[in-house]
Amino acid sequence: MEEIIPELSVLLLVIVRVTSFFIVIPLFSHRTIPAMHRIGFAILLSWMMYYTVEVPMLEIDGRYVLLVLKEALVGLSIGLAAYIILAAIQIAGALIDFQMGFIIANVIDPQTGAQTPLTGQYLNMFALLLLLALDGHHLILDGIYYSYQYIPVDQIALRFGDGSLANYISRAFGMMFMLALQMAMPVVAVLFLVDVALGIVARTVPQINIFVVGFPIKIAVAFIVMVVVMGAIFAVVEELFEMMLYTMRDVMTLLGGT
Repeated sequence: MEEIIPELSVLLLVIVRVTSFFIVIPLFSHRTIPAMHRIGFAILLSWMMYYTVEVPMLEIDGRYVLLVLKEALVGLSIGLAAYIILAAIQIAGALIDFQMGFIIANVIDPQTGAQTPLTGQYLNMFALLLLLALDGHHLILDGIYYSYQYIPVDQIALRFGDGSLANYISRAFGMMFMLALQMAMPVVAVLFLVDVALGIVARTVPQINIFVVGFPIKIAVAFIVMVVVMGAIFAVVEELFEMMLYTMRDVMTLLGGT
């Protein structure tokens, strides 16, 4: 019995990191996936990782409680870093919806349960399908697996004091907004020109109700432009996936101090 307890304690730490990672990571954290399935998959993955990751034996004491908190923080930090990067897709959709006039028609995001822009949810669904098609979910799982090379199980201290992690996250935020602007700019620019044209028409022909006429025109133009530039948008999405993986790795490096 004395030999079993330390092994179970290590397995519990692995489960805590993987489960907290699945809480916020895109795709795996969708509320449409039953909670029992997510928990079961997290436990199964943790059990497989336990036998492949070299971990020391740990005793359940006061230090162990700190390790549990640290594992939860590590999993949440890595997953949140990936979620922040992929949020660029939702922001791009919000920018497009604002110009189209769809900003008043939000839908429920199955991942967060909050209201999100219609176009943003549309692009997000296609992005997740692209992520699956490119086997990106395998790379996401590799990220949590190789996190033990950067942050061992028995390491309590994490590097939060020097400010390097905060600086990196702020730069990641800036890059995320830049990529969102790149995805939305073609549609936003064309809709801006449509607004200018509608303004000229409203000045020259005051009898036309420009609000009634302009709304369907902007929607039609936006959809046409989105179809034309969809390839370019998803080229940026592929770059976004690559940036997400690099961000996860860099966050692990900064947290572990390696």
